Amino acid sequence: MNMQAPQRKKGRAKKKSSAPVYLGMFTAKILIIGPCESGKTVLANFLSDATETSGGEYHPTQGVRILEFECNNIEVSLSRTANCEVELWDCSGDHRFSTCWPALQNDTNGVVMVYNPDQPNHDKELETWYTQFVQEQWLRDSQCLIFAHHKPMAPERVRTQVPQTLSKVPCVHTNLDEDPDSVREEFKNFLGQVLSNLTDKRDQEELSIMNN
Repeated sequence: MNMQAPQRKKGRAKKKSSAPVYLGMFTAKILIIGPCESGKTVLANFLSDATETSGGEYHPTQGVRILEFECNNIEVSLSRTANCEVELWDCSGDHRFSTCWPALQNDTNGVVMVYNPDQPNHDKELETWYTQFVQEQWLRDSQCLIFAHHKPMAPERVRTQVPQTLSKVPCVHTNLDEDPDSVREEFKNFLGQVLSNLTDKRDQEELSIMNN
């Protein structure tokens, strides 16, 4: 009587999860723009962990404030991470500083537009900022983010919506009192998109050099 050894079922070999590839340290210039009294400085201080606070009386930004901070472990793409030194340019919403706009726009890597959805005119102003700082600078929509910033204790009213021309730009509703962590997370995800554009540009330049 022939005894056959039991056959083992062939299973799929488990793939070992590879460690993320570290791409290095980048520098990104990010502008925060939008109408006056929309909350730009509050968000800039929060994201950069600035010691100064902007609670209480409103103090409009004169021209621009530049805040520098580091953001680490940014997911640029699948299994690729990077660190980033962020230059956050908190720009005045006053159009009398428009003569300074060309200097602000120079070498910009990303734009965060902030508006207050409780203000009836802010949505229309967004289109002007988008045209001047995104479209005319040939930035991609992936290099742009909208924060619909809700101020504490704001009265309930009909809230404005983002204009149709900005429908492809990600819009995040922010409230630092109710959910501050999500604001940081959304900004970090946005940096990932900005760095992805930077790495694509760098790869194209290196390829061009090699071909020449």
